[in-house]
Amino acid sequence: MNFSELLSLTLMLVQLWPSSPSMQNHLPQNTHQPFTAVRRVRRGWMWAPLFATEEQTSVVPIYVGQLQSNLDKQDGNLKYALTGEGAGNIFIIDENNGTIYVTQKLDREKKPFYTLRAQAINRSTQLPVEPDSEVIIKVRDVNDHEPQFLDGPYMATVPEMSPEGTSVIQVTATDGDDPSYGNSARLLYSLIQGQPYFSVEPKTGVIRMAPQMDRETKDQYLVIIQAKDMVGQAGAFSATATVTINLSDINDNPPKFQQRLYYMAVSEESPVGTTVGKVFAEDSDIGDNAAMSYSIEGDSSDVFDIITNNETQEGIILLKKRVDYESKRRYSIGAKVVNRYIDDRFLKEEPFEDKTVVKINVEDADEPPVFTMENYVMEIAEGAISGSLVGVVTARDPDDDNSPVRYSIVHGMHLKRLFSINEHNGTIITTKPLDREVASWHNITVTATETRNPEKISEANVHIQVLDINDHAPEFPKYYETFVCENAVSGQLIQSISAVDQDDSAEGHHFYFSLAQEVTNNSLFTVKDNQDNTAGIFTAKSGFRRQEQIFFYLPILIQDNGTPPLTSTNTLTVTVCDCDTKVNTFYCRYGAFMYSMGLSTEALVAVLACILILLVSFLAILAIRQQRKKSPFLEKMEEFRENIVRYDDEGGGEQDTEAFDISALRTRTVIRTHKPRKKVTTEIHSLYRQSLQVGPDSTTFRQFISEKLEEANVDPSVPPYDSLQTYAFEGTGSLAGSLSSLDSNLSDADQSYDYLKDWGPHFKNLAGMYASHRTVVD
Repeated sequence: MNFSELLSLTLMLVQLWPSSPSMQNHLPQNTHQPFTAVRRVRRGWMWAPLFATEEQTSVVPIYVGQLQSNLDKQDGNLKYALTGEGAGNIFIIDENNGTIYVTQKLDREKKPFYTLRAQAINRSTQLPVEPDSEVIIKVRDVNDHEPQFLDGPYMATVPEMSPEGTSVIQVTATDGDDPSYGNSARLLYSLIQGQPYFSVEPKTGVIRMAPQMDRETKDQYLVIIQAKDMVGQAGAFSATATVTINLSDINDNPPKFQQRLYYMAVSEESPVGTTVGKVFAEDSDIGDNAAMSYSIEGDSSDVFDIITNNETQEGIILLKKRVDYESKRRYSIGAKVVNRYIDDRFLKEEPFEDKTVVKINVEDADEPPVFTMENYVMEIAEGAISGSLVGVVTARDPDDDNSPVRYSIVHGMHLKRLFSINEHNGTIITTKPLDREVASWHNITVTATETRNPEKISEANVHIQVLDINDHAPEFPKYYETFVCENAVSGQLIQSISAVDQDDSAEGHHFYFSLAQEVTNNSLFTVKDNQDNTAGIFTAKSGFRRQEQIFFYLPILIQDNGTPPLTSTNTLTVTVCDCDTKVNTFYCRYGAFMYSMGLSTEALVAVLACILILLVSFLAILAIRQQRKKSPFLEKMEEFRENIVRYDDEGGGEQDTEAFDISALRTRTVIRTHKPRKKVTTEIHSLYRQSLQVGPDSTTFRQFISEKLEEANVDPSVPPYDSLQTYAFEGTGSLAGSLSSLDSNLSDADQSYDYLKDWGPHFKNLAGMYASHRTVVD
């Protein structure tokens, strides 16, 4: 093998060998590798790990480390080069021996390491003798940053009376130094303010509390925590943070009354629900833990009640029942207060309740009189004579002086006319007889007034029932219309009757029916009592004749079961009808009416015929008179309208103002733009021929007529016979303009009317009128 082959093999092995610094550093020791070529050559980079300390400043470069290749024979044939991050400005290398220097101040917090490439180059060939190798220079940390509490200031809340060592909050500080090198970033926590109530764990920053901390003693603490790096050694940096710790409330205090004995008073006039007084119990807790409920103990709970004001936590004592000074003048009640929400942990220490005594004095007041009853019920028989006793009401003054009482009746003047009361003893009597059928009950209000103090008045209701007596005889409930046919047979039922009685019977009404004694023997009808308060009317013979008698009057006796019994006579009218078996009620009434008037059917028909003839005659005369009142003007309307439209006649000119109302010619739909009259006869003849084309069949004509009719209909001042509405029409769009002399600026002297003679016989009169008028003017 020649030298060139050996050199090529060596270079190939070097390129295949790992170039990491860690491996390169151990190349000299890898003598036991299985590759015999590597063991023989022993070529590669050799250097220790490179570090540069941050924050160093110097006028001369600071040594970092040295690179060396095992091919360097120290003969100056090799030179070293450095490329990559910061090469040439931050880091420089001595090309002769591979020593690296740092020329600037470094900051590890900004850049913790630099990555560069190292080369070993043959000065003669300018070719690398080693492959490029990566060089990492780490920036070594120094303690140049203070700890910081990024989340401060802190707020924490912990329940009072928590056990010792209860965790309150954990505070955490950060340090910008390298935690993996030295103690620059190793922090220790300590308590500057807050002993002996709180403590802090040095390494974790957890704040813990001392035992038996009572919120009612102090509810807020300000704790200062310090964090120090370098494990607290000399030259360390530190920072502080404040922690505000609040103690939350728990129900560890029972309520306590402010007084052991309360004195109150209430007037005997006070109504139910009156506030007698207030009691108050203090509770050092707050919120729901201080919520209380009051109650009353003892026998006085039926007279007094107590409620809790949830806002003020006061106990309000109320009057539950009216008190009477004369009956009981003093009450002693026991009031109790308890917490609504109790913590079982503290029940073993003491009960969470308290008691007090409330003494209440009843104050005397001038009370109004008191009736022995609030409602009196009295009875009196109807028909009792004036001055009869109804009953007695009694009232007394409950006060000790027992003032005399004066009675009176109120509420209704009509009741005063029926009853009166003795103002001294309360005796109620009638002032006139009472009728139960008019009113069975009377309700009056009686007042009792103290004579010494008229303002003290009380009232009582008196209900007076009028007892019934049998003072009304029974009678028919309605008027019966009874009919019988002429051919009725004996024993035929023609009517069922009943009776009513205004009296009130305790045992129920029972009526008895019969014919009057004077007609019993010779009557054509009989009465059968059904024993159920009804009776039937039957015929006693067969056959009746209207010509002989049309009406029969039956006196019927009705007796009640009262004491004493009363009887009345009621007349039943029976009408005989011209029928076989079934009665025609209308025909019977009609026949009875005619019979009572003394007229036959033929006479009634004759009377009705006369009335009808008179009515027809009256209507005929009235129609004739209306026909005569019609105006003859309507008969000639068609003729007028025909002439006016065909000849376009506008009337007699300016001087003929009395015949027509020329204001109608000045309406919005009539007035047209004024055009000067032309003297060209040939043009007028042409216009005349065009105007003759406008007639009743023209659309323009029909539209004009419709407009004029509408104006006349809606204008209340226009009479229905005003023909000027039609005279104003001259056609629409006529080139000749208006033929009227109204609003004309030219005088009649400037006009020539000779051409009118050429228009035909229809305009002969008009031409003669204007020609004669012009002659007179000339």
